[in-house]
Amino acid sequence: MLELLQAGGWLMLPIMACSVIAMAITVERFWMLRAKRVLPKHLVAQVWNWVRNHQLDATRLHALRSGSPLGRILAAGLVNIHHDRDIMKEAIQDAGRHVVLELERYLNTLGTIAAISPLLGLQGTVVGMIEMFNILTVQGAANPGALSGGISKALITTAAGLAVAIPTLIVYRYFRGKVELLVIRMEQEATKMVEVIHGEREQDVNSEEIA
Repeated sequence: MLELLQAGGWLMLPIMACSVIAMAITVERFWMLRAKRVLPKHLVAQVWNWVRNHQLDATRLHALRSGSPLGRILAAGLVNIHHDRDIMKEAIQDAGRHVVLELERYLNTLGTIAAISPLLGLQGTVVGMIEMFNILTVQGAANPGALSGGISKALITTAAGLAVAIPTLIVYRYFRGKVELLVIRMEQEATKMVEVIHGEREQDVNSEEIA
């Protein structure tokens, strides 16, 4: 590995830095975007039980808000439980925008790495070709070892840039799709809670609780 870094030249350093950052973000996002962390099961049913049994207090609201992204959205609506449906929905939508930003954290960085890594590799190719032509100009074709060094630098940096960019792009697309799915499911759960609070879906929620 050290030999490849040396052969690829100084442009291998930012490429390797991109790979380390991409790996760290990937591990962090896999952990933070787990469905059971973002969308705890039967949370709406639990909230409905608190409301129905008059057990919803500041302590439970704080626990709900800090327990999960979905809980934060539901808590924003419950704070306005004594207002009409539109005000509850507006509070939920406002909290939802902040939660979406949290779910999308670092994804733009992943996308940037996927975009610039092959460009860094291409720059290494250009630098390697320039060095090769400089050698040809000064020494001619009599020194194949020096020529191979420029060609090697060009190929190594290109391969390294692509090796970083391809998996990073795959992971970026995967996380984008997962965030979209989680957001849709959170919207459904929040809508369900509003309808339950206003007496439109009590039977459905009780069925979920039994299940």
